[in-house]
Amino acid sequence: MKRFLTLLLTLCVIFAGPANAQQLRVGYVDMKQVLDNAPQVLAGREKLDLEFRPRNETIEFQERQAQAMEDRLSLGDLAEDARVRLDRELREMRRNINRQKEDLRDELSFRRTEEVQKLEDQINQAVQEIARDSGYDLILSSPVIYADPALDITQLILDQLRLEYEADKQERSQR
Repeated sequence: MKRFLTLLLTLCVIFAGPANAQQLRVGYVDMKQVLDNAPQVLAGREKLDLEFRPRNETIEFQERQAQAMEDRLSLGDLAEDARVRLDRELREMRRNINRQKEDLRDELSFRRTEEVQKLEDQINQAVQEIARDSGYDLILSSPVIYADPALDITQLILDQLRLEYEADKQERSQR
């Protein structure tokens, strides 16, 4: 609410200027779309997928083992002591799998946040560069209550980020 009031006050001050003042040029950036489609973000996701895939595959393998143990128990052909032992192993395995899943989720969430934070400066610089080069006086980012689609410069930002990504990629390949 405080952010909204600050924004509203800023806009009022801007629009309350002299009537003969130059027209204000405003743009809007949908940050969700940028974070979903910027090539840097997509490359980061791929990197995280490669990093966490082995652990995920291990968990999936353990889940298949646990399912096989459950299937064996459901047959009902085990002696009582073997059934109790297998049931105990199964419960322990399920607890271990759940703990590993939770650890994996937490670490993946942390790493995703870390990757996005690394890109925030680059995204902000791209927005500022587009604003300066295109003569914008004010750029708003999501979330906003409403923005006319004509003000949306998200695609310009994505195009700029693609150019930067390709330039970085080419620079890395020349090393």
